[in-house]
Amino acid sequence: MRKFASLFTLFVLAMTMVLPTSAQTLPGSIQSIATPDGFQLGAYVSVPTGHGNGPFPLIVMPSSWGISYIEYVGQANVLANDGYIVVSYSSRGFDTFCAINPSCGYIDIAGPLTVGDVSTVIDWALAHTPADPNKIGVSGISYGAGTGLLAAEHDSRIKAVAVMSSWANLEASLDANQTPSAQGIGVLSLDSYLGKPGPLMQQVNQDVLAGNFEGAVQTLLPVAAMRDPSSTVAQLNTNHPAVFLANDFEDSLFVPSQLINFYNQLTVPKMIMFSHGDHATAELLGAVGLPNEVYAAATNWFDHYLKNVDNGIDTQPPVQLKSQTNIWSSYANWNAVQQGAITYHLTQPSGVLLPTGSLSSSAGNSWQYGIIGGYPTTATSGVAMLSGALTGYLQLPPAVELATIFRTNAAVWTGPVFTRTQNVIGLPSLQITVTPSTPQLTLVAYLYSVDPWTGLGELISQKPYTLLNATPGVPQIIDMNLEATNWEIDAGRQLALVIDTADLRYAGVTPLNSHVTFGSSAASPSTLTVSLH
Repeated sequence: MRKFASLFTLFVLAMTMVLPTSAQTLPGSIQSIATPDGFQLGAYVSVPTGHGNGPFPLIVMPSSWGISYIEYVGQANVLANDGYIVVSYSSRGFDTFCAINPSCGYIDIAGPLTVGDVSTVIDWALAHTPADPNKIGVSGISYGAGTGLLAAEHDSRIKAVAVMSSWANLEASLDANQTPSAQGIGVLSLDSYLGKPGPLMQQVNQDVLAGNFEGAVQTLLPVAAMRDPSSTVAQLNTNHPAVFLANDFEDSLFVPSQLINFYNQLTVPKMIMFSHGDHATAELLGAVGLPNEVYAAATNWFDHYLKNVDNGIDTQPPVQLKSQTNIWSSYANWNAVQQGAITYHLTQPSGVLLPTGSLSSSAGNSWQYGIIGGYPTTATSGVAMLSGALTGYLQLPPAVELATIFRTNAAVWTGPVFTRTQNVIGLPSLQITVTPSTPQLTLVAYLYSVDPWTGLGELISQKPYTLLNATPGVPQIIDMNLEATNWEIDAGRQLALVIDTADLRYAGVTPLNSHVTFGSSAASPSTLTVSLH
């Protein structure tokens, strides 16, 4: 709901800036597009004027979750001024007043009908506008992004894709390492009431209302694969559209790592951009037509691959990562991002009041360290849709004072003080041996940049991990990646790793007062690996 209100406010602002202010401004028309199964898709259609009779490249824009075609009206006018025909349409089940409109269809969570609507809109545009059938692109944010990728896998007419804040794997996004994202699932469930949920979404909503987030996940998982672009990436490679991806490092809904895995499987012309912020925040201003670096890159992508403009975007390094200090770093591929890896060995936490281990360059002796599970600590991943936005817009990430972390319920390690400014880039990885006292256990790992004088840290990355059928008393080796980042750390600061067993963002399963023992040995060393550039 907050996302919708913010988007509508920005939309109104943008309309005062991009609608009729000059002879070149191109306000479009409202249309209703019939689907094969008898429903109607509300659409905003913007056609160039003053650019000749066409044909013109076509860009189709499915709307985001909970929002109608108004989402892209500003960007549609900008693109039409640049010689594109644009159809911004309401995704099935999300048209204006859809909850009381019998003709707008039902939310099927990117099912075959929703994906097929993209092709229906393309057919309509080719029949009713001077669109070029050989120059078709798809663009969208969030729900519209995933829908666009799925459509490009099914419709070979689509030659270029530019999507933002997309999912490629729903399970990896909403149930990472078997840990449901309670806040993320809750946000999606709440926003679904802005539309008309179909049977699948109704069941998910019932589970969410009952506080059964694991049940919501289990409702979706049996049909998730057919809704995941990663499941049919081979078909996308066969169709060979040029694919541009942009997401946020702190995305509360569709985490970076799942999109990185998808990107690495693409064999088509491709580019991926990550910047700091939460779901859809980096591109939000661009959607409504205001200047925006993500949409500027997406427009260059379409200009090159649909208009054959020699603008150099095809020769740029395709992996582009923005730091929290607004500096971009570019790489030839994701393997180059992960170069410069340094492995720290976790030593035994020691001390009377605040036991703390070290992130050491050399392996130490075998050790064990126990905590009591089930209790949250002051280490936190933050609030979905809010904390990431504060990180992106104001450089205010979730903070922690290490001295306030109750060591009875968490383990803490700190690294050497940096002697020069460096960036933690890519996917940090953690390997640790844990012995639970119960079959079920959730761990949450947090990586911080810390001022060693004050102990105040700012969150760089985090990730949950859940064991559902562990054997009590038997050591388990956990090997996991934290989420991707590009985080500048000034000289004089240090890394800190915190692991606890509960976080309000996640539906964890650690029983209260259970015992969790961390350990390390020569055979199975506990380590943290980060790439420093």
